[in-house]
Amino acid sequence: MDSITHLFLGGAIVAAIAPRHHRRAALLAGAVLNTLPDLDVFPLALCDDPVVRMTWHRSATHSWLVLPMVAWAIWAFFRARGGRVAEAPVRWWWAIFLCLMAHPLIDAFTVYGTQLFWPLPMRPIMWSSLFIIDPLFTLPWLVACVVAWSARERLLAQRALVAGIALGIAYVGWSLVAKALVERAADRSLAAIGLAGAPRFSVPAPLNTLLWRVVAMTPDGYVEGERSLVADAGPMRLRAHASDLHALATVRQFPSVARLLWFDHGFAKAWRHDGQLVVADLRMGSEPDYAFRFVVARQVGDGWTALQPPRQAPLEVHAGRDLAYVWHRIWSTPP
Repeated sequence: MDSITHLFLGGAIVAAIAPRHHRRAALLAGAVLNTLPDLDVFPLALCDDPVVRMTWHRSATHSWLVLPMVAWAIWAFFRARGGRVAEAPVRWWWAIFLCLMAHPLIDAFTVYGTQLFWPLPMRPIMWSSLFIIDPLFTLPWLVACVVAWSARERLLAQRALVAGIALGIAYVGWSLVAKALVERAADRSLAAIGLAGAPRFSVPAPLNTLLWRVVAMTPDGYVEGERSLVADAGPMRLRAHASDLHALATVRQFPSVARLLWFDHGFAKAWRHDGQLVVADLRMGSEPDYAFRFVVARQVGDGWTALQPPRQAPLEVHAGRDLAYVWHRIWSTPP
């Protein structure tokens, strides 16, 4: 999720568990703790390989096999120093532990994926029921923290925190229900064109859980469709797109390409541009604009030579136009 959501999510969790007379300190501590896993972006920024920067984010610092040790180290350090943690060590242990573990858990609900069990050689977990920025998911945590900051030790603060956490969890539950409805519609439409068993994923459009995008892989590329839970009924309309699968198969053993295909679960598109091969992660963006596009090889005769390091292709951002389309598409079906 985005950094702002993590601030309030962490604040609400720690403030709900810590003693009430520690509430304001707990809100601040939770915001800091829930931000810690994302600090891996700073050492990764020193690397000149964009594939490394992308695929190693949300790995060690987001691992459920690592974070319990981090939680213990933080808790032990502050307990030894005295103060609030020493005053209520059990409550603060659970507050620190659950806050850190919640960060990668909620990240796993996005399509980017999270390496929850790093260093085990498992692909990133991507339940993909939430967009990385979703105001309706952030709102309950934000309101809970604001009320708790103002109410301090009063019962209102605890009630606001519990309500905010409950609403946030309920929204995650709704996102899974919405995804199931979209997947059911996709099942029927893909089966009708002989793609019942094709690898596929579904993901909500930006900032909402009412409009969804579905992508399924085909022998010569992939199909892409949309589903509005408000406006659409009947079969899902699917658009076919080509991918240079022959070239992708030729270079798939290149280290950067192999790493990308592992990271994106094979949901990739390849095409040639000016004698170079570009590979895009199909999970983030939509045709033809994808957030992560990498120039991985250049053509030499009839073969390919790996670029070391690969180069990230620039992306044209049309945020205003794209968000206007999402809002319109939620409420109406294209002709």
